[in-house]
Amino acid sequence: MILTAVAGALIVAVVLWEAFETIVLPRRVARRFRLTVVIYRGTWIPWRTIAHGIKHRKFRETLLSFYGPLSLLILFVIWAAAIIFGFALLYKSASAGDSTSPSFATFLYMSGTTMFTLGLGDVVPHTWMERFLAVFESGLGFGFLALVLSYLPVIYQAFSRREVNIVLLDARAGSPPTAAELLRRHSGPGGAEGLERLLRDWERSSADILESHISYPAVSYFRSQHTNESWLAALAAILDASALLLACVENACTRQARLTFAMCRHTAVDLAQLFNVPPVHATDRLPARELERLRGVLTQAGFRLRDDEVSLAKLAELRAMYEPYLHALSRFLYMELPPWILGKEITDNWRTSAWGRISGLDASARQEPDDHLD
Repeated sequence: MILTAVAGALIVAVVLWEAFETIVLPRRVARRFRLTVVIYRGTWIPWRTIAHGIKHRKFRETLLSFYGPLSLLILFVIWAAAIIFGFALLYKSASAGDSTSPSFATFLYMSGTTMFTLGLGDVVPHTWMERFLAVFESGLGFGFLALVLSYLPVIYQAFSRREVNIVLLDARAGSPPTAAELLRRHSGPGGAEGLERLLRDWERSSADILESHISYPAVSYFRSQHTNESWLAALAAILDASALLLACVENACTRQARLTFAMCRHTAVDLAQLFNVPPVHATDRLPARELERLRGVLTQAGFRLRDDEVSLAKLAELRAMYEPYLHALSRFLYMELPPWILGKEITDNWRTSAWGRISGLDASARQEPDDHLD
């Protein structure tokens, strides 16, 4: 019975420590084996595989969007079941030597009613050790419920803050957001000031994503409201635009672009490390033909671009600093990365509704969508 007691105590201790690290501890845990990580890996990979087999994009994204909230419920259920099982083992070991000791199934039932403080009274502890364990488990049940209730609002607050910043990019960088649209829509009078303000905001936004997603990794699985938007796509567009400003564009808020690039790159690398996904060198997102088309769009918008080997080499160097990590996160989380420039014009989300879309906008309206929001 000593082994039974040790096993029960170990199960309860592991679950309590996991709950502490997941909910209370506000930093990344470097320990290799974690029950919470095993649960997420064991559920996310099959879920992602099933979603991959769905051809209809809308249905696929809907299925993927269920995983984030559902994973929290699965996690809490497994934690509660493990605690109940661990205490049932402790009850069984505490009743050793008692000829009237009930079966293990009865101890499971008593552990469950005690954990959730039902107080039915049809099964009661007999020894002083069982009574002590019953009091301890009932107090643990109250604490577990309080921990869960306090955890969910924090998760949804972090999700809400993230989504506000993503939605704000809709009229500023397109749907999905791209570096070409972001820069093109910030050309002309007042564009440079607006671009610098946007980059400053995203320096802080990416820091918030880094802090919240490391403290609460479950937020990473929560999908955005629209299928053509995601926090990863927004991060990629900001990094692409910052890299362009630093390498190819003359006199365009270079200092703020450098600060924003550093913070966004830090976010991408740390989150890849959080999910233990190594950098991936995938297909080139900006082949030479697309780069020429991008340069043509920016030149037409009024940007002065550097066209020499030094600037191209610097752009390639900057891209190598973050793109492999974006590809790794994209594959693991099943989120598409946006192109640098769209192959064709796509209507922004703010122009559409269930009853149709705004049409007949002239070129100036497409470049300055905010004028039609007043």
